[in-house]
Amino acid sequence: MFEYQNNNYENRNQMYDYYHMPENGEPVSPKPSGHKKSGKAGRLAKKIGAITLSAALFGSVAAGSFQAVNTLISHTDASGETASAIAQNTNASLLKAAALSDTALAKGSLDVSDIAETVMPSIVSITNKSVQEVQNYFSMFGYGGQTVPQETESRGSGIIIGKNDTELLIVTNNHVIENADTLSAGFVDNRVYEANVKGTDPANDLAVIAVPLESISADTMSQIAVASIGDSDSLKVGEQVVAIGNALGYGQSVTTGIVSATNRTMGSNTEVVNTSSQAEDLPTYIQTDAAINPGNSGGALVNMKGEVIGINSAKMASTEVEGMGYAIPMSRVSDIIETLMNETTRSKVSADQKSSIGITGLTVNESVNSIYGIPSGVYVAEVTEGSGADKAGIRKGYVITKFDGKTITEIQELTELLQYYPAGETVEITVKIPATGGNYSEKTLSVTLGSAKNTQSGTEEAPQINKDASIY
Repeated sequence: MFEYQNNNYENRNQMYDYYHMPENGEPVSPKPSGHKKSGKAGRLAKKIGAITLSAALFGSVAAGSFQAVNTLISHTDASGETASAIAQNTNASLLKAAALSDTALAKGSLDVSDIAETVMPSIVSITNKSVQEVQNYFSMFGYGGQTVPQETESRGSGIIIGKNDTELLIVTNNHVIENADTLSAGFVDNRVYEANVKGTDPANDLAVIAVPLESISADTMSQIAVASIGDSDSLKVGEQVVAIGNALGYGQSVTTGIVSATNRTMGSNTEVVNTSSQAEDLPTYIQTDAAINPGNSGGALVNMKGEVIGINSAKMASTEVEGMGYAIPMSRVSDIIETLMNETTRSKVSADQKSSIGITGLTVNESVNSIYGIPSGVYVAEVTEGSGADKAGIRKGYVITKFDGKTITEIQELTELLQYYPAGETVEITVKIPATGGNYSEKTLSVTLGSAKNTQSGTEEAPQINKDASIY
């Protein structure tokens, strides 16, 4: 311990000697390390040499490290970038990453609750009340086959798509509002208002209904909003989406999932069509695994920007299938919706105003089309003499394909439309006229509708398309 302390003392003394300034102000230089010294002076010389060597070694290492760092930073690449330019590139990379984060935010990093809060004011619940003819109870046991009228109620969803000077316009599925005697729309504030049919397109399962602005309270108007429409063509498989609608009629609810596929086509029984030949003329859909349940029909499929990119329409229902819902892409039907928004708003006419074209007709289905070559639509099996159809030039064998600009593919669609047109109104009806060689020409005729109660039945001499012909 004593020797260690002495060494420390000597070290301190050495440092003192090295830096000590004499009274005359001139520094005392360290003694040169010449030949070997003996005794205390020798030991001092060894100490000074060791310190000098350590200092030199430390200086070399420090200089080398500094040179390496300096070389790395000041290195000039093939494009002539300097250290300053690299620093700028580092900042640019950080800015680019921030920009990418902003893009990610715009594409889908919003919380689902934010999406729901934003979109919910533009979603409505729709209630369809109608009177259906049903078999009576005793017919189950073989007593009587008469039908009895029964009021039925179904529920769906809709999206506030716009408004005009007098109406708030809501888009939904046609199957949500078909056969309705009365329609009502419930808004985000739980208030319910009566609605009327604006326009329908059964072929694309679309409809627009209207609520008079004068019937909507100022409080409700302050809480609802017109939906923001997005670009469904830009959707990518795997992109997150949110479905909002009146599931099971319980009120608005939210489910989330991803886009499972785009441009899906389905057959008549919600069967996926895979072959290009089959899918050629079929509408396309967005497939999603977001839960879509009864009552969601007509509701919104929304991207993570809060934009409506689809109208929920159908789901696969089977014990073997899970998570396969379908939505009508907005980009495909935007023009159709705009057309429907500009049609005349109609409500069902009273019993004494019900109209008739003056024909006996039946549906031309796919099998009949392939066997007989008859175009799809309503085949005219008979024309009532003196009726509107007769006066307009419609003849037996013609096929009605459009009524007032709306495509007709089956007789039920014609039945539904006639409920909104009073007797005495003139409408445009498009027909296919048989020509030589099995071909058909198209012609549009103006038909003044007659009264339904004056329509008489004619005899049917049509091909064996269907035994169930109806008078219209």
